[in-house]
Amino acid sequence: MPGPDGWDDDADAAVPFRPMSISEMLDGSIAGIRRRPRMALGMSLAFSTVIQVASSVAAYFFIGNEARSEVTPGLLIRSFGAQVTLAVMGLVLSAYGILVLSGLLAPILGRELVGVPVAPRQAWRDARPRLGRLAATAAVVLLLPLAAMTAPIIPFILLVASDAHPALGALAAIVGFPIGIGLMVWSYILLVQAVPAVVLERTTVGGALRRARVLSKGRWFRTCGTLLLAILITVFMGFFALRIPFLVIQVIFFGIGSDGGSTVGALAVDTAGRIISWAVVLPFDAGVIALLYMDRRMRREGLDLDLRTRGRSAAAVAAGSGRDASGPGSGSDQSDGNGRADEGDEEGFIDLWRPRPVGAWHGTGPEAGARG
Repeated sequence: MPGPDGWDDDADAAVPFRPMSISEMLDGSIAGIRRRPRMALGMSLAFSTVIQVASSVAAYFFIGNEARSEVTPGLLIRSFGAQVTLAVMGLVLSAYGILVLSGLLAPILGRELVGVPVAPRQAWRDARPRLGRLAATAAVVLLLPLAAMTAPIIPFILLVASDAHPALGALAAIVGFPIGIGLMVWSYILLVQAVPAVVLERTTVGGALRRARVLSKGRWFRTCGTLLLAILITVFMGFFALRIPFLVIQVIFFGIGSDGGSTVGALAVDTAGRIISWAVVLPFDAGVIALLYMDRRMRREGLDLDLRTRGRSAAAVAAGSGRDASGPGSGSDQSDGNGRADEGDEEGFIDLWRPRPVGAWHGTGPEAGARG
């Protein structure tokens, strides 16, 4: 039911328009996907198919037939190394897919958050003007933490390559690997909110990275805990729960033999299982990242308080911005015959997320500080 200020605080809303707890962000991500399954799962299925098919083809050709039929130590070591390399590449590609999806889903969840109508293919229309910057921002957010992890490990690699004393290599590993992992996690948490920011705020890649650092200030551990819990759920569902039926089918129909026909068939079933399982879990992680960004906008900058203070719903604010930008006739309920929202309405929705000048937020000050 709408409250006295005109806002609908119905508990059945997919995403509550107020600062959220960790459980509400996790639930909100699932609810957002459930409300718009064709948009969320369609995009996720495309990403998952490309990643998993590429991984399966690479695994089949790079591991080699001899590693599947021989058990000599040398071949097993080479096979294990190839599998580890391919697994790491698959994880990196999956992480990149999650980041890009978070940028694509951010406008959809943002519209759900503020009650602005979501038209068909809305995610594509909202993200299209910044698609290149979205891809670049996601790459930077992924590559910078990987580079931060690699830097402390370089001494270990150099010592091993130069056949130095094993004790020196062990010491370099003991020191370098924990520092590298710590730097990777720290920098990723610090920068991850740049991905939804570059789409919703229409900023540059550098501007989005600066915004992420500002929004993360003082809330690093909460952000880390939220993402860690989401990753644990994703790993459990993606690697185990959703793939069990496909593993059973694989064993029943193809057994554990290593002949060419059974290998190809088993790999095909395994690939299908990975495509479906990751298509389901990727948008969950992506949605959590987008909701983290929105939660920080409300906690740190009082976005929800600012709109409530204006005394109108966000849909009305967006429609008003659209009319200012496009003239009479622009509004949140205006669309063409194909269900396409007016460009003025889209611009009005984006205006809601653009940072306002310092001091312009009605939600800043002691009340907003207490929420952060």
